[in-house]
Amino acid sequence: MKEIKILDKTFTPFITFQEIDHAIERMTNTLYEEYKGKVPVFVGVLNGVIMFFSDFLKHYKGDCEIGFLQLSSYHGGVESSGKIELIADITADIADRDVVILEDIIDTGNTLEYLYNLLEMKPVKSIKIATLFFKPEVYKKELNIDLIGMDIPNKFVVGYGLDYEGLGRNLRDLYQLKEE
Repeated sequence: MKEIKILDKTFTPFITFQEIDHAIERMTNTLYEEYKGKVPVFVGVLNGVIMFFSDFLKHYKGDCEIGFLQLSSYHGGVESSGKIELIADITADIADRDVVILEDIIDTGNTLEYLYNLLEMKPVKSIKIATLFFKPEVYKKELNIDLIGMDIPNKFVVGYGLDYEGLGRNLRDLYQLKEE
């Protein structure tokens, strides 16, 4: 891995795909054991979750269903705007179902809290939260994160589904913004 440039920013190598894949495999094994004999609905927030979601499903050994919705809190730049918008509601029937929210990354928790409250208003059996990347030093909410792939520092990251100004989602590895 070497430094990359996206538009006006330089990013340095941070986490390899192999490390990410190992964390995902551990997460799927944990959830498989918990939902053995059940058919959970895994719900992802587009667009960032797409690579994690895909690799997660490849590792998950049990039966499951999937659904997506689209929210937005980054309106350009490298920091959340704090304003959450529902762009497209959930695509799966989750009534009386065990729902697992799969997040690519949780930082402040604003988007997660919005999503959790949205799902909680529906007649679901249970809601669990699983995230690949978690920034504990900036998490500001009371919601319990049930499963964490990796804790990471509060640095802006790109790759593995995460973008800067719409670019970089297709990178297999994770990069962090280079300190100027």
